[in-house]
Amino acid sequence: MSTNFELIDYLIFIGYAILILGIGLWVSRDKKGQQKTAEDYFLASKSLPWWAIGASLIAANISAEQFIGMSGSGFASGLAIASYEWMAAITLIIVGKYFLPIFIKKGIYTIPGFVESRYSTNLKTILAIFWIALYVFVNLASVLYLGALALETIIGVPLIYGVIGLALFAAAYSLYGGLSAVAWTDVIQVVFLILGGVVTTYLALNTVSGGEGIISGFKTIYNEVPDRFEMILDKSNPEYKNLPGIGVLVGGMWVANLYYWGFNQYIIQRTLAAKSLKESQKGILFAAFLKLIIPVIVVIPGIAAYVIVNDPELLASLGDIGQKNLPSVGQADKAYPWLLQLLPVGMKGLAFAALSAAIVSSLASMLNSTSTIFTMDIYKPYINKNANDKTTVNVGRLSAGVALIIGCIVAPLLGGIDQAFQFIQEYTGVVSPGILAVFLLGLFWKKTTNKGAIVGVLSSIPIAMYFKVAPKEWSTNLFFVNVPFLDQMGYTLLLTMLVIGVFSYIQHQGKDDEKGISITKDLFKTSPLFNIGAFTIMIILVVLYALFWS
Repeated sequence: MSTNFELIDYLIFIGYAILILGIGLWVSRDKKGQQKTAEDYFLASKSLPWWAIGASLIAANISAEQFIGMSGSGFASGLAIASYEWMAAITLIIVGKYFLPIFIKKGIYTIPGFVESRYSTNLKTILAIFWIALYVFVNLASVLYLGALALETIIGVPLIYGVIGLALFAAAYSLYGGLSAVAWTDVIQVVFLILGGVVTTYLALNTVSGGEGIISGFKTIYNEVPDRFEMILDKSNPEYKNLPGIGVLVGGMWVANLYYWGFNQYIIQRTLAAKSLKESQKGILFAAFLKLIIPVIVVIPGIAAYVIVNDPELLASLGDIGQKNLPSVGQADKAYPWLLQLLPVGMKGLAFAALSAAIVSSLASMLNSTSTIFTMDIYKPYINKNANDKTTVNVGRLSAGVALIIGCIVAPLLGGIDQAFQFIQEYTGVVSPGILAVFLLGLFWKKTTNKGAIVGVLSSIPIAMYFKVAPKEWSTNLFFVNVPFLDQMGYTLLLTMLVIGVFSYIQHQGKDDEKGISITKDLFKTSPLFNIGAFTIMIILVVLYALFWS
């Protein structure tokens, strides 16, 4: 499918590309007479202001799977998918108040570095290797694949060329400049991302209302498909297996969010690069507010597309272009690309730039974090303990380049997997509860031991598979339980924490571990601004869930 780009659309997109590359390379330049240090390259000299941190967090997070995938979910099932975004806002507040103070106090570069200081070098190395493999073979490869697939769908670029093009674009500034280049360009990326999303949302709602504006359009889709505005699904809903009712609010969604926002290197790295703890917390708060509006620009267009496609008069009013590659419930991921082709000349280029910004910023973030973990947790401790700053930075650039090449090779292979992104998410979710259990108990329970953590991580996988592999017909069997994916993650976390707790208690006979973290009330004190912002976000979320509960 082609969106029938005109010259002005191409010029807008080219202008965006030049702007991002120009800013990235300008920020990346070495100061006169100075060599980049490891702190400069991997933590942006610890100089990021709050607004750059917040913007960079969102840019790193939002990618093709949100624009394409969440719009598709909005088309197929409605607003319930927005829980991933709205609950992330609360998660960010928790991370800012309870996790960041400990991380910044310890002065860590990487999440595996925290594992070493709290547990052991062996466990750190195991997790560092796991995360490098996860970022290269799962995150990088899937974003390259889904991004290239989006480009192929929208403007007809062959998949392999899309993979290579996106890779080169992200590498052009991120490999040389490090986190500083990534974070500062992310500020621009977020502007394009939100502006392009708002334009697409406006078009969709204005079309639904017959040209009477977005308020009228929203009222129309709410009245036409009220069932698609239910946040809490019941068991009769076909999407219940993915969003299991009240379990979304009290179950495994917390596991997914806390693991992703609290212990994911390419997310948390931005907060570690702040000028201070307070600046970092303000950045987290800014990101949480941005999270509240993401469903408006990615989910609502999908619901509007569903209404348009199922209204013969509306569909006919769009002319021939509206008949091309119509999305359906079986092909819901076509919803966003289909909407883009309806945009007027000029706006298509802007929306395409927004989608590209989402993809490229995520790629750049993953590259930087992969190189940080490899360099600081593998290369320096095991290969060259005495590496100077110049060598360290060069190894960081080289390892990012190698990771990108591997990602480009793996990305096209994902086309052979049915629903590649869902497949990857589910099997990452088999591992994440165990790792989250290790971190939560390591942070907040001084009796947690290294052996207990290792036993817990290893046992978490068979525990998760116990809930995952049982066929539906066995679900009433005493020995097998078949539960929705998110519920499986919640149960796995609780049981893994129990395993770690029991082994740790037996090992030390109830005494504190020598590497246990001393927690004081003062450590978690936050500014009045942070507290007011946090309460405001929670009130907004209570109102949203009350309005759209069922």
